Amino acid sequence: MSRDVLIAPSVLSADFARLGEEVDAVVAAGADWIHLDVMDGHFVPNITFGPQIIKALRPRTQAVFDCHLMIEPADPYLAAFADAGCDVITVHAEATKHLDRSLQAIRDLGKKAGVSLNPSTPESAIEYVLDRVDLILLMTVNPGFGGQIFIPSVVRKVERVRAMIGDRDIRIEIDGGVTPATAPAVVDAGADVLVAGSAIFKGGARSYAANIDAIRKAARNAAAA
Repeated sequence: MSRDVLIAPSVLSADFARLGEEVDAVVAAGADWIHLDVMDGHFVPNITFGPQIIKALRPRTQAVFDCHLMIEPADPYLAAFADAGCDVITVHAEATKHLDRSLQAIRDLGKKAGVSLNPSTPESAIEYVLDRVDLILLMTVNPGFGGQIFIPSVVRKVERVRAMIGDRDIRIEIDGGVTPATAPAVVDAGADVLVAGSAIFKGGARSYAANIDAIRKAARNAAAA
């Protein structure tokens, strides 16, 4: 299934003192989605923000809010993130005992359901829930911090997941170390949503459009090859 590659800036790399303005700036600069990395200091070694921050940001834009829950457990908080205005809610396969139930709960809340895999988790972990998901997020770094180096071995995993999906309407999202240099490999392998943090939120708001455009052009060139 061929479609446009979407760029989803991660606000994890934004200036948290000016978070609303940062969201406004990247949307104006051409962002397709806003990626929200929620970390709990338990499942991953960092703490970021919760549903109240997302709810405060929601009125600023109509862009898709792509919420990546790096929390364990996730199920007790799904409704809060849905109420906060998230459009896509992604849970980690490693962070829930009943993945099928978690994904169905997200859909029951009227949201698109995503599942994420850490680099070392095999794609076989999600094979049985493919009919429950709208998005598969593949980590290309170990989750918990921004600015990490891309793990090249995950590219082959993207290829295997794309083959496993078949003709299902499921997007493949890549999160971790995405730059104009790394985007072509994952797009060529089958990814169609690219999360980027430090590669976009650098140089100040005047640079955001050029940073997004550089990743988009690299992705388009790969898709056209």
